[in-house]
Amino acid sequence: MTSSDLRRDLRWALDPAQLLRPVGVIADPWQQLLLRERPRRALVLCARQVGKSTSAAVAALHEAIYEPGSLILMISTTQRQSGELLRKARILLGALDGIGVVAETTTMIELSNGSRILSLPATEDTIRGYSAVALIVIDEAARVADELYFSLRPMLATSDGRLLALSTPNGQRGWFYEAWSSDQPWTRVKITAAECPRISPAHLAEERRNMTAAFYASEYECEFGDTVDTVFSHNDIAAALDTTLGPLYPGGWK
Repeated sequence: MTSSDLRRDLRWALDPAQLLRPVGVIADPWQQLLLRERPRRALVLCARQVGKSTSAAVAALHEAIYEPGSLILMISTTQRQSGELLRKARILLGALDGIGVVAETTTMIELSNGSRILSLPATEDTIRGYSAVALIVIDEAARVADELYFSLRPMLATSDGRLLALSTPNGQRGWFYEAWSSDQPWTRVKITAAECPRISPAHLAEERRNMTAAFYASEYECEFGDTVDTVFSHNDIAAALDTTLGPLYPGGWK
């Protein structure tokens, strides 16, 4: 290995965003920060097309390369979507020199250092059975059922593994919304469409004209709106409550 190879490998190890350089991509500032910090628990609330899948692929690949023998699970609502995450990781891997691959299928990449990256659909039948997971990446996390999320967390127990969940909003419901709104110690990253340099103001103006205000706010501005089947809005219910009132029958029913 030449001195330039050593310098390159050191840059990759310390800065996962550098893995994008061989494919001609410079990570956005929010991606660079997220990938460099490697938070133990992270929620990424983002608009469509801002680069969340690319970020997920880089995080998974970096873990696999620099943590030998690690198991990484890439989860999405369908096998097709999780397969797209793995495909992005495969493209990045193909552009890197000197990374040995010993096995590869449409749902798995195994490196010569013993690490494996698996893409799985968000169904409990396919998830249960894995243990000592180094990194779980959940794509479109707001659309992953609570039961599945709770079945994933124990897989990190013995490895003290990391959890990275990325999503557009899906209404004020579900574990992702509850986690984002909670005071729990998650690392939270929010990136709207207007903050993405690849999305033009002209495109956003066109989208705003062709969408309902609620849908635009969810897809492009990362707002947790009311779900489509809501009879009364969350704000209306909150406004109707008066915490200063006492019980109607303070002594109980007679």
